[in-house]
Amino acid sequence: MRNWYGSWVIVLIILLIDFYVYYVIRTVFAGDRSRMTFTYIYWTVSVGMLAFIVSFPAIHYFEAHIILRSYIFAIILGILFAKLIGAVFFLADDIRRGFLWIMSKTFYKTGVDFTPTETTISRSVFLTWTGIAMGSGLFASLLYGFSNKYDYQVKKVKLTFANLPQAFRGLRILHISDIHSGSFTNKEAVNKGVDMALAQKADIILFTGDLVNDKAIEMKDYMDVFSRITAPMGVYSTLGNHDYGDYTSWPSPEAKMQNLEDLKEVEAKLGWKLLMNEHVILEKKGEKIALIGIENWSAFGSFPKYGKLKEAYTGTEEYPFKILMSHDPSHWDAQIRPEFPDIDLTLSGHTHGMQFGVENPYFKWSPVQWFYKEWAGLYEEKNQKIYVNRGWGFIGYPGRVGILPEITLIELA
Repeated sequence: MRNWYGSWVIVLIILLIDFYVYYVIRTVFAGDRSRMTFTYIYWTVSVGMLAFIVSFPAIHYFEAHIILRSYIFAIILGILFAKLIGAVFFLADDIRRGFLWIMSKTFYKTGVDFTPTETTISRSVFLTWTGIAMGSGLFASLLYGFSNKYDYQVKKVKLTFANLPQAFRGLRILHISDIHSGSFTNKEAVNKGVDMALAQKADIILFTGDLVNDKAIEMKDYMDVFSRITAPMGVYSTLGNHDYGDYTSWPSPEAKMQNLEDLKEVEAKLGWKLLMNEHVILEKKGEKIALIGIENWSAFGSFPKYGKLKEAYTGTEEYPFKILMSHDPSHWDAQIRPEFPDIDLTLSGHTHGMQFGVENPYFKWSPVQWFYKEWAGLYEEKNQKIYVNRGWGFIGYPGRVGILPEITLIELA
Protein backbone atom coordinates (compact mmCIF):
# COMPACT_ATOMS: atom_id res chain seq x y z
CA MET A 1 0.00 0.00 0.00
CA ARG A 2 2.87 2.37 0.85
CA ASN A 3 4.42 1.84 -2.60
CA TRP A 4 1.05 2.56 -4.26
CA TYR A 5 0.70 5.88 -2.42
CA GLY A 6 4.34 6.73 -3.17
CA SER A 7 3.84 6.18 -6.91
CA TRP A 8 0.82 8.46 -7.05
CA VAL A 9 2.58 11.14 -5.04
CA ILE A 10 5.33 11.11 -7.68
CA VAL A 11 2.72 11.34 -10.46
CA LEU A 12 1.04 14.28 -8.69
CA ILE A 13 4.36 16.13 -8.37
CA ILE A 14 5.09 15.54 -12.06
CA LEU A 15 1.64 16.87 -12.98
CA LEU A 16 2.14 20.01 -10.90
CA ILE A 17 5.46 20.66 -12.62
CA ASP A 18 3.84 19.96 -16.00
CA PHE A 19 1.07 22.49 -15.46
CA TYR A 20 3.45 25.11 -14.11
CA VAL A 21 5.91 24.78 -17.00
CA TYR A 22 3.09 24.69 -19.54
CA TYR A 23 1.50 27.94 -18.39
CA VAL A 24 4.85 29.72 -18.40
CA ILE A 25 6.06 28.52 -21.79
CA ARG A 26 2.74 29.12 -23.55
CA THR A 27 3.17 32.84 -22.89
CA VAL A 28 6.09 33.00 -25.31
CA PHE A 29 3.82 31.96 -28.20
CA ALA A 30 2.12 35.03 -29.64
CA GLY A 31 -0.49 33.60 -32.00
CA ASP A 32 -3.47 31.41 -31.19
CA ARG A 33 -2.45 28.80 -33.77
CA SER A 34 1.11 28.45 -32.43
CA ARG A 35 -0.23 28.17 -28.88
CA MET A 36 -2.68 25.48 -29.99
CA THR A 37 0.10 23.53 -31.70
CA PHE A 38 2.35 23.83 -28.64
CA THR A 39 -0.50 22.76 -26.34
CA TYR A 40 -1.25 19.67 -28.41
CA ILE A 41 2.39 18.56 -28.60
CA TYR A 42 3.16 19.37 -24.97
CA TRP A 43 0.25 17.47 -23.46
CA THR A 44 0.51 14.54 -25.86
CA VAL A 45 4.08 13.99 -24.73
CA SER A 46 3.33 14.65 -21.04
CA VAL A 47 0.27 12.39 -20.86
CA GLY A 48 2.12 9.68 -22.78
CA MET A 49 4.99 9.85 -20.30
CA LEU A 50 2.69 9.63 -17.30
CA ALA A 51 0.76 6.74 -18.84
CA PHE A 52 4.02 4.87 -19.38
CA ILE A 53 5.19 5.52 -15.81
CA VAL A 54 1.88 4.42 -14.26
CA SER A 55 1.37 1.34 -16.43
CA PHE A 56 4.98 0.21 -16.69
CA PRO A 57 4.83 -2.51 -13.98
CA ALA A 58 2.01 -4.18 -15.89
CA ILE A 59 3.66 -4.01 -19.32
CA HIS A 60 5.38 -7.39 -19.50
CA TYR A 61 6.75 -6.58 -22.95
CA PHE A 62 9.38 -4.34 -21.43
CA GLU A 63 10.60 -7.03 -19.04
CA ALA A 64 12.09 -8.83 -22.03
CA HIS A 65 13.35 -5.67 -23.75
CA ILE A 66 15.74 -4.14 -21.25
CA ILE A 67 17.60 -2.07 -23.83
CA LEU A 68 14.41 -0.46 -25.19
CA ARG A 69 13.27 0.17 -21.62
CA SER A 70 16.52 1.95 -20.75
CA TYR A 71 16.24 4.26 -23.76
CA ILE A 72 12.61 5.13 -23.01
CA PHE A 73 13.39 5.81 -19.36
CA ALA A 74 16.40 7.93 -20.31
CA ILE A 75 14.27 10.08 -22.61
CA ILE A 76 11.51 10.41 -20.01
CA LEU A 77 13.97 11.35 -17.26
CA GLY A 78 15.67 13.78 -19.63
CA ILE A 79 12.37 15.54 -20.31
CA LEU A 80 11.49 15.60 -16.60
CA PHE A 81 14.85 17.07 -15.61
CA ALA A 82 14.61 19.60 -18.43
CA LYS A 83 11.22 20.73 -17.12
CA LEU A 84 12.55 20.84 -13.56
CA ILE A 85 15.50 23.03 -14.54
CA GLY A 86 13.19 25.31 -16.51
CA ALA A 87 10.82 25.50 -13.54
CA VAL A 88 13.66 26.74 -11.32
CA PHE A 89 14.20 29.76 -13.58
CA PHE A 90 10.47 30.34 -13.99
CA LEU A 91 10.02 30.24 -10.21
CA ALA A 92 12.88 32.70 -9.73
CA ASP A 93 11.10 35.13 -12.03
CA ASP A 94 7.74 34.60 -10.28
CA ILE A 95 9.36 35.24 -6.91
CA ARG A 96 10.99 38.40 -8.29
CA ARG A 97 7.72 39.68 -9.70
CA GLY A 98 5.87 38.75 -6.53
CA PHE A 99 8.38 40.68 -4.46
CA LEU A 100 7.99 43.75 -6.68
CA TRP A 101 4.19 43.51 -6.39
CA ILE A 102 4.36 43.32 -2.59
CA MET A 103 6.77 46.26 -2.48
CA SER A 104 4.53 48.35 -4.75
CA LYS A 105 1.50 47.64 -2.55
CA THR A 106 3.43 48.31 0.64
CA PHE A 107 5.00 51.61 -0.42
CA TYR A 108 2.44 52.92 -2.90
CA LYS A 109 1.78 56.01 -0.73
CA THR A 110 5.45 57.04 -0.75
CA GLY A 111 5.44 57.57 -4.48
CA VAL A 112 8.30 55.08 -5.01
CA ASP A 113 7.77 53.25 -8.31
CA PHE A 114 8.72 49.58 -8.26
CA THR A 115 7.56 48.94 -11.80
CA PRO A 116 10.35 47.44 -13.93
CA THR A 117 11.81 49.99 -16.36
CA GLU A 118 13.59 47.70 -18.84
CA THR A 119 13.73 49.34 -22.24
CA THR A 120 15.02 46.30 -24.11
CA ILE A 121 14.25 42.73 -23.06
CA SER A 122 12.43 42.38 -19.75
CA ARG A 123 13.81 40.30 -16.92
CA SER A 124 10.76 38.04 -17.14
CA VAL A 125 11.31 37.30 -20.79
CA PHE A 126 15.04 36.79 -20.17
CA LEU A 127 14.49 34.35 -17.30
CA THR A 128 11.78 32.51 -19.20
CA TRP A 129 13.97 31.99 -22.25
CA THR A 130 16.97 31.15 -20.06
CA GLY A 131 14.92 28.44 -18.36
CA ILE A 132 13.77 27.08 -21.71
CA ALA A 133 17.33 27.15 -23.07
CA MET A 134 18.83 25.44 -20.02
CA GLY A 135 16.18 22.72 -19.93
CA SER A 136 16.42 22.13 -23.69
CA GLY A 137 20.22 22.10 -23.46
CA LEU A 138 20.16 19.39 -20.81
CA PHE A 139 17.76 17.25 -22.83
CA ALA A 140 19.85 17.70 -25.98
CA SER A 141 23.04 16.74 -24.12
CA LEU A 142 21.41 13.53 -22.87
CA LEU A 143 20.36 12.64 -26.41
CA TYR A 144 23.89 13.39 -27.63
CA GLY A 145 25.28 11.18 -24.86
CA PHE A 146 23.73 8.11 -26.48
CA SER A 147 26.58 8.24 -29.02
CA ASN A 148 29.36 8.34 -26.39
CA LYS A 149 28.78 5.12 -24.50
CA TYR A 150 31.50 3.19 -26.37
CA ASP A 151 33.97 6.07 -26.61
CA TYR A 152 36.63 4.39 -24.45
CA GLN A 153 39.37 6.58 -23.01
CA VAL A 154 42.74 5.32 -21.79
CA LYS A 155 43.82 7.12 -18.61
CA LYS A 156 47.51 6.71 -17.75
CA VAL A 157 48.56 7.26 -14.14
CA LYS A 158 51.99 6.92 -12.55
CA LEU A 159 51.91 6.29 -8.80
CA THR A 160 54.94 6.52 -6.54
CA PHE A 161 55.25 4.60 -3.26
CA ALA A 162 58.30 4.72 -0.99
CA ASN A 163 57.72 1.19 0.31
CA LEU A 164 57.21 -0.51 -3.06
CA PRO A 165 59.77 -3.33 -3.55
CA GLN A 166 62.30 -2.56 -6.25
CA ALA A 167 61.27 -5.51 -8.43
CA PHE A 168 57.74 -4.06 -8.77
CA ARG A 169 58.80 -0.57 -9.80
CA GLY A 170 57.56 -0.11 -13.33
CA LEU A 171 54.77 -2.68 -12.89
CA ARG A 172 51.96 -1.88 -15.36
CA ILE A 173 48.48 -2.52 -13.97
CA LEU A 174 45.44 -2.37 -16.25
CA HIS A 175 42.43 -1.45 -14.13
CA ILE A 176 38.92 -1.89 -15.53
CA SER A 177 35.57 -1.87 -13.78
CA ASP A 178 31.79 -1.97 -14.26
CA ILE A 179 31.47 -3.80 -17.57
CA HIS A 180 27.68 -4.23 -17.26
CA SER A 181 27.46 -6.60 -20.20
CA GLY A 182 23.64 -6.69 -20.01
CA SER A 183 23.53 -3.14 -21.41
CA PHE A 184 25.60 -3.74 -24.55
CA THR A 185 24.10 -3.54 -28.04
CA ASN A 186 27.26 -3.12 -30.13
CA LYS A 187 29.65 -6.06 -29.94
CA GLU A 188 32.07 -4.57 -32.46
CA ALA A 189 32.47 -1.42 -30.35
CA VAL A 190 33.11 -3.48 -27.20
CA ASN A 191 35.70 -5.52 -29.11
CA LYS A 192 37.50 -2.32 -30.06
CA GLY A 193 37.58 -1.41 -26.38
CA VAL A 194 39.27 -4.73 -25.63
CA ASP A 195 41.78 -4.01 -28.41
CA MET A 196 42.59 -0.70 -26.70
CA ALA A 197 43.04 -2.45 -23.37
CA LEU A 198 45.35 -5.11 -24.78
CA ALA A 199 47.39 -2.47 -26.61
CA GLN A 200 48.57 -1.14 -23.22
CA LYS A 201 50.74 -4.25 -22.72
CA ALA A 202 49.98 -4.45 -19.00
CA ASP A 203 51.75 -6.91 -16.70
CA ILE A 204 48.56 -7.64 -14.75
CA ILE A 205 44.86 -6.82 -15.19
CA LEU A 206 42.53 -6.06 -12.28
CA PHE A 207 38.73 -5.89 -12.66
CA THR A 208 36.79 -4.37 -9.77
CA GLY A 209 33.28 -5.72 -10.23
CA ASP A 210 29.87 -5.42 -11.90
CA LEU A 211 30.46 -7.79 -14.79
CA VAL A 212 26.70 -7.95 -15.42
CA ASN A 213 23.59 -5.91 -14.64
CA ASP A 214 21.70 -8.73 -12.93
CA LYS A 215 22.16 -12.17 -14.48
CA ALA A 216 25.12 -14.33 -15.47
CA ILE A 217 23.40 -15.14 -18.79
CA GLU A 218 24.04 -11.54 -19.88
CA MET A 219 27.65 -12.57 -20.61
CA LYS A 220 26.64 -15.28 -23.08
CA ASP A 221 27.28 -13.24 -26.24
CA TYR A 222 30.43 -11.58 -24.88
CA MET A 223 32.45 -14.54 -23.60
CA ASP A 224 34.59 -14.55 -26.74
CA VAL A 225 35.20 -10.81 -26.36
CA PHE A 226 36.33 -10.66 -22.74
CA SER A 227 38.16 -14.00 -22.77
CA ARG A 228 40.69 -12.12 -24.92
CA ILE A 229 41.68 -10.09 -21.86
CA THR A 230 44.88 -11.72 -20.61
CA ALA A 231 48.14 -10.58 -19.03
CA PRO A 232 51.48 -12.21 -18.13
CA MET A 233 50.79 -12.05 -14.37
CA GLY A 234 47.11 -12.92 -14.76
CA VAL A 235 43.69 -11.31 -14.56
CA TYR A 236 42.09 -10.91 -11.13
CA SER A 237 38.57 -9.78 -10.33
CA THR A 238 36.10 -9.03 -7.57
CA LEU A 239 32.32 -8.74 -7.34
CA GLY A 240 30.26 -5.54 -7.50
CA ASN A 241 26.79 -4.87 -6.16
CA HIS A 242 25.10 -5.82 -9.46
CA ASP A 243 26.77 -9.22 -9.65
CA TYR A 244 24.61 -10.70 -6.89
CA GLY A 245 21.28 -10.39 -8.71
CA ASP A 246 19.84 -8.18 -5.99
CA TYR A 247 18.01 -5.87 -8.42
CA THR A 248 15.79 -8.33 -10.27
CA SER A 249 13.08 -10.88 -9.41
CA TRP A 250 13.90 -14.56 -8.99
CA PRO A 251 11.48 -17.50 -8.82
CA SER A 252 13.20 -18.70 -5.63
CA PRO A 253 16.16 -17.96 -3.35
CA GLU A 254 17.82 -21.03 -4.81
CA ALA A 255 17.59 -19.58 -8.31
CA LYS A 256 19.29 -16.41 -7.14
CA MET A 257 22.05 -18.40 -5.45
CA GLN A 258 22.52 -20.47 -8.60
CA ASN A 259 22.91 -17.30 -10.64
CA LEU A 260 25.83 -16.24 -8.45
CA GLU A 261 27.43 -19.64 -8.88
CA ASP A 262 26.91 -19.34 -12.64
CA LEU A 263 28.62 -15.94 -12.58
CA LYS A 264 31.61 -17.40 -10.75
CA GLU A 265 31.80 -20.07 -13.44
CA VAL A 266 31.66 -17.38 -16.14
CA GLU A 267 34.67 -15.60 -14.63
CA ALA A 268 36.54 -18.90 -14.39
CA LYS A 269 35.82 -19.64 -18.08
CA LEU A 270 37.12 -16.17 -18.96
CA GLY A 271 40.37 -17.17 -17.29
CA TRP A 272 39.97 -14.63 -14.52
CA LYS A 273 40.80 -15.38 -10.89
CA LEU A 274 37.86 -14.17 -8.77
CA LEU A 275 38.96 -13.10 -5.29
CA MET A 276 36.17 -13.71 -2.78
CA ASN A 277 37.39 -12.13 0.48
CA GLU A 278 40.85 -13.54 -0.04
CA HIS A 279 44.32 -12.56 -1.14
CA VAL A 280 47.09 -13.77 -3.40
CA ILE A 281 50.79 -13.09 -3.24
CA LEU A 282 52.46 -11.66 -6.33
CA GLU A 283 56.12 -12.48 -6.73
CA LYS A 284 58.72 -10.90 -8.99
CA LYS A 285 62.47 -11.46 -8.86
CA GLY A 286 62.22 -12.89 -5.39
CA GLU A 287 60.24 -9.98 -3.94
CA LYS A 288 56.58 -10.15 -2.97
CA ILE A 289 53.52 -7.93 -2.58
CA ALA A 290 49.94 -8.76 -1.60
CA LEU A 291 46.85 -8.43 -3.77
CA ILE A 292 43.61 -8.46 -1.78
CA GLY A 293 40.12 -8.80 -3.25
CA ILE A 294 36.86 -8.55 -1.37
CA GLU A 295 33.18 -8.86 -2.19
CA ASN A 296 31.07 -5.72 -2.39
CA TRP A 297 31.18 -3.51 0.71
CA SER A 298 29.47 -0.14 0.84
CA ALA A 299 29.19 2.52 3.50
CA PHE A 300 25.63 3.19 2.31
CA GLY A 301 22.81 1.09 3.71
CA SER A 302 21.11 0.75 0.33
CA PHE A 303 24.03 -1.30 -0.99
CA PRO A 304 25.15 -4.70 0.34
CA LYS A 305 28.03 -5.41 2.68
CA TYR A 306 29.21 -8.84 1.57
CA GLY A 307 32.88 -7.96 1.86
CA LYS A 308 35.02 -9.25 4.73
CA LEU A 309 38.21 -7.26 4.62
CA LYS A 310 39.64 -8.55 7.90
CA GLU A 311 39.30 -12.11 6.62
CA ALA A 312 40.88 -11.25 3.28
CA TYR A 313 43.66 -9.20 4.88
CA THR A 314 44.75 -11.84 7.38
CA GLY A 315 48.05 -13.34 6.24
CA THR A 316 49.27 -10.27 4.36
CA GLU A 317 50.74 -8.46 7.36
CA GLU A 318 54.34 -9.40 6.56
CA TYR A 319 54.30 -8.05 2.99
CA PRO A 320 55.61 -4.50 2.50
CA PHE A 321 53.08 -3.42 -0.13
CA LYS A 322 49.38 -4.17 -0.49
CA ILE A 323 46.84 -3.55 -3.24
CA LEU A 324 43.13 -3.90 -2.49
CA MET A 325 40.32 -4.39 -4.99
CA SER A 326 37.05 -3.14 -3.49
CA HIS A 327 34.19 -2.22 -5.81
CA ASP A 328 32.60 0.65 -3.86
CA PRO A 329 34.87 3.67 -3.12
CA SER A 330 32.85 4.62 -0.02
CA HIS A 331 34.64 1.67 1.60
CA TRP A 332 37.90 3.64 1.60
CA ASP A 333 36.94 6.31 4.14
CA ALA A 334 34.56 4.09 6.10
CA GLN A 335 36.86 1.17 6.86
CA ILE A 336 40.03 0.88 4.81
CA ARG A 337 41.83 4.06 5.91
CA PRO A 338 40.88 4.00 9.60
CA GLU A 339 41.35 0.25 10.17
CA PHE A 340 43.92 -0.81 7.57
CA PRO A 341 46.45 2.03 7.19
CA ASP A 342 49.01 -0.27 5.54
CA ILE A 343 46.83 -0.94 2.48
CA ASP A 344 48.75 1.24 0.06
CA LEU A 345 46.58 1.28 -3.05
CA THR A 346 42.83 0.69 -3.34
CA LEU A 347 41.16 0.21 -6.72
CA SER A 348 37.42 0.83 -7.05
CA GLY A 349 34.68 1.64 -9.55
CA HIS A 350 30.92 1.66 -8.96
CA THR A 351 30.11 5.36 -9.44
CA HIS A 352 30.54 5.53 -13.27
CA GLY A 353 31.04 9.26 -12.61
CA MET A 354 27.24 9.09 -12.85
CA GLN A 355 27.85 8.95 -16.64
CA PHE A 356 27.17 12.68 -16.60
CA GLY A 357 29.32 15.65 -15.73
CA VAL A 358 32.04 18.02 -16.78
CA GLU A 359 35.69 17.01 -16.84
CA ASN A 360 38.70 18.88 -18.19
CA PRO A 361 42.25 19.59 -16.95
CA TYR A 362 40.98 22.50 -14.82
CA PHE A 363 37.58 21.42 -13.59
CA LYS A 364 35.82 18.20 -12.65
CA TRP A 365 32.18 17.99 -11.60
CA SER A 366 29.35 15.48 -11.52
CA PRO A 367 26.19 15.22 -9.38
CA VAL A 368 27.59 11.95 -8.02
CA GLN A 369 30.08 13.93 -5.92
CA TRP A 370 27.19 14.94 -3.65
CA PHE A 371 27.08 11.29 -2.56
CA TYR A 372 30.65 10.06 -3.02
CA LYS A 373 33.71 11.92 -1.84
CA GLU A 374 35.92 9.79 -4.10
CA TRP A 375 34.08 9.33 -7.37
CA ALA A 376 36.49 9.46 -10.34
CA GLY A 377 40.25 9.32 -10.64
CA LEU A 378 43.00 9.47 -8.02
CA TYR A 379 42.66 10.51 -4.35
CA GLU A 380 45.35 10.50 -1.68
CA GLU A 381 45.38 10.66 2.12
CA LYS A 382 48.77 10.50 3.84
CA ASN A 383 50.50 7.41 2.42
CA GLN A 384 47.35 5.77 1.04
CA LYS A 385 45.86 6.14 -2.42
CA ILE A 386 42.61 5.15 -4.10
CA TYR A 387 41.86 5.17 -7.79
CA VAL A 388 38.20 5.17 -8.86
CA ASN A 389 37.67 3.92 -12.41
CA ARG A 390 34.87 5.68 -14.34
CA GLY A 391 33.57 2.37 -15.63
CA TRP A 392 33.72 0.40 -18.87
CA GLY A 393 30.00 0.07 -19.46
CA PHE A 394 26.78 1.82 -18.56
CA ILE A 395 23.49 1.11 -16.86
CA GLY A 396 20.20 2.95 -16.51
CA TYR A 397 21.04 5.81 -18.85
CA PRO A 398 22.39 4.25 -22.09
CA GLY A 399 24.92 6.96 -22.72
CA ARG A 400 27.60 9.21 -21.30
CA VAL A 401 27.89 12.98 -21.17
CA GLY A 402 31.27 14.43 -20.17
CA ILE A 403 32.34 11.37 -18.15
CA LEU A 404 33.47 8.80 -20.72
CA PRO A 405 34.11 5.05 -20.32
CA GLU A 406 37.56 4.37 -18.97
CA ILE A 407 40.47 1.96 -19.32
CA THR A 408 43.12 2.80 -16.71
CA LEU A 409 46.80 2.03 -17.01
CA ILE A 410 48.58 2.44 -13.67
CA GLU A 411 52.37 2.32 -13.50
CA LEU A 412 53.90 1.78 -10.07
CA ALA A 413 57.08 3.66 -9.24
